[in-house]
Amino acid sequence: MKQRTVLVVLFDGVQSLDVSGPMEVFAGASRFPAVSYELSTASPGGAPVRCTSGLTLVPDGALEDAAVPDMLLVPGGRGTRAPDPELIDWLRAHAPLAGRLVSVCSGALLLAEAGQLDGHRVTTHWAVCDRLARDHPAVEVDPDPIFVRDGRLATSAGVTAGIDLALALVEEDHGREVALAVARHLVVFLRRPGNQAQFSAQLTAQTAARAPLREVQHWITEHPDADLCVEALAARARLSPRHFARAFQAETGLTPGRYVERVRLEQARRLLEDTTDGITGIARASGYGTPEAMRRAFVKALGTAPAEYRRRFRTQPA
Repeated sequence: MKQRTVLVVLFDGVQSLDVSGPMEVFAGASRFPAVSYELSTASPGGAPVRCTSGLTLVPDGALEDAAVPDMLLVPGGRGTRAPDPELIDWLRAHAPLAGRLVSVCSGALLLAEAGQLDGHRVTTHWAVCDRLARDHPAVEVDPDPIFVRDGRLATSAGVTAGIDLALALVEEDHGREVALAVARHLVVFLRRPGNQAQFSAQLTAQTAARAPLREVQHWITEHPDADLCVEALAARARLSPRHFARAFQAETGLTPGRYVERVRLEQARRLLEDTTDGITGIARASGYGTPEAMRRAFVKALGTAPAEYRRRFRTQPA
């Protein structure tokens, strides 16, 4: 049995769920035979830290005394806005030595400040993606996925995405069955795919202010297989196609066509993950019409075909 050491960095203003979520995943996996994650926490000076929620965490020890771990996990929280220089210095010196380097949420800001993300593709909480890209131009920031793997580096989006990333790492280390059992115990999905968007189509777009446009948004979501061309949608809103297209984009931030694309892709992904329906039926139910049209949409948006997507991300084995 290979024992993997996991060190979680603590600091004042840390988000408690960024810490406890991944730790619960690794601790749950360690209850299985031949699986062992040795978990520990450390803070600068070994001092207790106060989380953003007001919860106080008492670390196992001081960062200065911590051994180099197999996995170094850096959580996020408000404390990443103006980080302790001593913490950054420690990360700069010790993060390169860890086997895996993992960040949750805005923990990516700390790793970037320590120079550990330059030249890498990463993600972080949607609210700080612009800041990370602006302050660290050598970092390739992808604001869309819930987690990104780039060699030994793994970064996740906000808060609960750290659980998805931890489950993915457990699956990589010990197989799908162990990860699935942990997910069931925690009452979460086995894991959302890393390239799943941080927001659904409905959350990515703004909700239209005018009732007719809001109703069209709901109609699109509930009827992805309907005729959703601009002319048909404009008729539902009782507007001219030109007026509708301008108003929809102004109030939602997306063109009607782009919104429809996202809704249909999201629908197809859900059906591939959660049902045993055939590819042809899913293509029709999602509004693509043909499997080839759905395949082109998946390759363009996700870089993989629907069949491969299902093989990798189906919630239950087929």
